[in-house]
Amino acid sequence: MRIRVINPNTTHAMTAAMGEAAQSIAAPGTRIIATQPDSGPASIESHFDEAVAAVGVIDEIIEGEREETDAYVIACFGDPGLLAARELTRAPVIGIAEAAFHMATLISTRFSIVTTLGRTGIIAEHLLAQYGFTHHCRRVRAAEIPVLDLEESGDAALGRIIDESRRARDEDGIGAIVLGCGGMAKLTGEISDAVGLPVVEGVTAAIKLAEALVGLGLSTSKHGDLAFPRPKAFTGHFEHYANSSALR
Repeated sequence: MRIRVINPNTTHAMTAAMGEAAQSIAAPGTRIIATQPDSGPASIESHFDEAVAAVGVIDEIIEGEREETDAYVIACFGDPGLLAARELTRAPVIGIAEAAFHMATLISTRFSIVTTLGRTGIIAEHLLAQYGFTHHCRRVRAAEIPVLDLEESGDAALGRIIDESRRARDEDGIGAIVLGCGGMAKLTGEISDAVGLPVVEGVTAAIKLAEALVGLGLSTSKHGDLAFPRPKAFTGHFEHYANSSALR
């Protein structure tokens, strides 16, 4: 099984860390291909960043289709470009926020999200409503850490995430914590040990869901709005899409 883990930002260290976390949890025989776009934001912390990054996600899906990929994971908690990506392939495409929400509800009746910045917490609230998980989530909490600090600040960033997770445990009446950033993929064990609650992280959750869907022989429906896009002309920077087999 080949699973392509797409980091929608362009920070190589983060891509490598997510790829390692994914491979560590993958079943024997599952190969993880961790990739990132050639162009785009170094981190994703706004609606604007997500809009730009979504184009890179599309390009990575098109490249993955040339390599006969079995499933895809979009490794950013905003799930940028998720539905557009699903239009381009029959393979399952899993966003890490949606995956984490599903997994958390299987082990607890209420969870809180601990994310990086307050403004990205608002984006997480939009996703909770969109996916139908609002009534499961007690609170979205921000450690107020820029995404790149997860790579650059190390222990200091981890300490702030643990502190916020403990407040969630003590104040929110929850049974589990969801980590709200793909850059936290390798921190799950340390946070869970420190807090004493199950901690769900989206990259690893998405890998197991992708393996399950492939194992069940379930593919992305091509009936309705997730059918392949209608062929048409593209101009300017996007002219090459007119000749892409994934868009025909």
